[in-house]
Amino acid sequence: MKVYVLNGPNLGRLGTRQTDIYGTISYAGLVDLCRAAGKELNLDVEVRQTDAEHEMIAWLHQAADEQATVVLNPGAWSHYSYALRDACALLRAPLVEVHISNIHTREEFRHHSVVSAVATGVIAGLGVDGYRLALLHVAARSGRSADDR
Repeated sequence: MKVYVLNGPNLGRLGTRQTDIYGTISYAGLVDLCRAAGKELNLDVEVRQTDAEHEMIAWLHQAADEQATVVLNPGAWSHYSYALRDACALLRAPLVEVHISNIHTREEFRHHSVVSAVATGVIAGLGVDGYRLALLHVAARSGRSADDR
């Protein structure tokens, strides 16, 4: 089962950006974590990151066309990008929105996500472990497990 793990703006700076909020794991470490979790769960995981909104929208269109599942950390786009929200609404498979930090305990403008209304589920505030939990949910929902190898 194909799962795209898509990361929005500034997530490529993990490990150097606000480590008190986002932790010290590097983006490469996050990619490794997602790939390892995917392998363990028998998922075909592809991890991508972009700071370009049009590129993210194109990836979401691709996932919609492929009927692929998406784990999405939209970053700051969560709070204002209706174009991103509309692209997410096109998805035919599950969409799990992930935030490393708890957006509800941060600045007021971060408390609302326009993406959440079209997501299957939302994980926030559990650090990068939220990605692993999202992939675990996706695998369980699809009926797959590590024993399906």
